[in-house]
Amino acid sequence: MKLSIIIVNYKSAQLIDDCLTSAKAFDSFNDFEWIIVDNQSNDNSKEILTSKYPALTWIEMGYNAGFSRANNAGIKVAKGEVVLLLNPDTLILNDAISKCLHQFANSTNVACGIQLLNKDLSNQFSGSNFMKGGINQLLPLPYWGSLLKNISKLLSIKKPSVDIASDFEKVEWINGAFLMVKKEAINKVGLMDEDFFLYAEEIEWCSRLYKQGSLMIYGNIHIIHLIGETITKAANSNDSTYLNLYDRKGLQLILSNHIRIRKQYGIFWFLFQLLNYTCAVPIYFIFGLFENILNARSPINDIKKAIGLAKNVCIVWSYSILIILNKPYFYKVL
Repeated sequence: MKLSIIIVNYKSAQLIDDCLTSAKAFDSFNDFEWIIVDNQSNDNSKEILTSKYPALTWIEMGYNAGFSRANNAGIKVAKGEVVLLLNPDTLILNDAISKCLHQFANSTNVACGIQLLNKDLSNQFSGSNFMKGGINQLLPLPYWGSLLKNISKLLSIKKPSVDIASDFEKVEWINGAFLMVKKEAINKVGLMDEDFFLYAEEIEWCSRLYKQGSLMIYGNIHIIHLIGETITKAANSNDSTYLNLYDRKGLQLILSNHIRIRKQYGIFWFLFQLLNYTCAVPIYFIFGLFENILNARSPINDIKKAIGLAKNVCIVWSYSILIILNKPYFYKVL
């Protein structure tokens, strides 16, 4: 099966160069179609990369189209029977792409991923299973999320995310840093939802792919994923994780997660999520104040984050009618 690999570029030429260099160490590099989709980087990314890798297919979006729209543009021109969405901040180990393709092509799975590793080679979240209403999206909330975690432990609720995958780990959605999909499945479920700018788009897409067949993590294959390197820099954020809810990056994360909940689970669960986020704001103010006093810290130690969370939740409320109506709209706030 021929493979087309799509990498979205936004001012990340060096990361992509590192990624391609790591892949070129293996003979399989030349067997693949490599597609770079540029989100109006306005730099010399094209000159740097195409001079070093002349076989690249280069697509100019003409604006910062985000993850879904850029990948869709790549999928539309891809010649392969299989497409791989690959983050620029990845490094290929042990001919991982070729090994994954071989296992995937000889399977009945419609999509697959591999075990992602951190820079220090420790295991990284690679895929997950769904929870009703997406209630696990509440876990990053300060204090309120911790309470929910403790309740889930008391009730022995199984953790949905897969941090360490077995050799063949069935999941319901796959981390978009390395997401391999058969074209025949895409033809049935459609492209990625272009309402999304960034975050949660691969989860919504996988929820549709999952209806067509199984999704698998191959835990015996590994690559390195340098979490959030591109977007953290672009958003001028100090946090490269997906737990940050307090700045512009956090706003995009909260908004996209709520859009995904609306699309996948409906209006009730969207409002349930938004109300929980709203209640979390005064909880953070009050409990943060008392915790700082008890620990002899400044009472207003967390005030900046609490204000950031409050502001972001208010902005999501301002989009609520649009989200409920579920009509096409580009939710870009970065």
